Amino acid sequence: MIRAIRLAPLLGGLALLGGTTSQDPDPRAIIADAAARYQAMTAFRADFRQILADSMIGTYDSRGQLVQAGESRLSMRFSDPDGDAIVMDGTWVWVYTPSTTPGQVLRFKVPADPTYGPNVLAWILTNPVERYQMRYVRADAVAGRGVDVVALSPLDRSLPFVDAVVWIDQFDHLPRRLEIREKGGQTRTLILSGVEVNRRIAPDQFQFSPPAGVRVIDQ
Repeated sequence: MIRAIRLAPLLGGLALLGGTTSQDPDPRAIIADAAARYQAMTAFRADFRQILADSMIGTYDSRGQLVQAGESRLSMRFSDPDGDAIVMDGTWVWVYTPSTTPGQVLRFKVPADPTYGPNVLAWILTNPVERYQMRYVRADAVAGRGVDVVALSPLDRSLPFVDAVVWIDQFDHLPRRLEIREKGGQTRTLILSGVEVNRRIAPDQFQFSPPAGVRVIDQ
């Protein structure tokens, strides 16, 4: 019995030496790779599902296609609700939502800093290492693709969200899912599928002409 007690610490130490330890991936490296991949793209296209959850107005679920070429050209055209659109043409941002505010379209200048525009990917992937604290959450899968899940907290409180969680594809280093808690209290979830990069995009994807009879409201 005494001999067994004396051997116990030694055996425990050998077990620790012989075992394997796991260490989480570096979240800064994951997000830095995603930002570099994002900045190097000439074009991006994906189907999206967007869920806006607000304690005051409930949950709003929508779908459509997201197309981007550079930081100042973006198109989010909705199939559900059909006809809604957010378009950046390089100079103006057009927000047309006849499903909720018929008869008008909002127009404002494209922000100099893409983090403050309608491009949710740019919110996350513009200078992320300098702008956010990061924490690795877990490995996961989205639509059968391996992803790394990283939580972000802005260091700059002027940024348009409180915190975010992003699912970064382990193969192409692009986001597949984002959950963003915005300052207004709502949570935005964006799920991307059918992702294509660096394919030619027709210029008219980034053009918007207000329908006849629709009032343009400059912001």
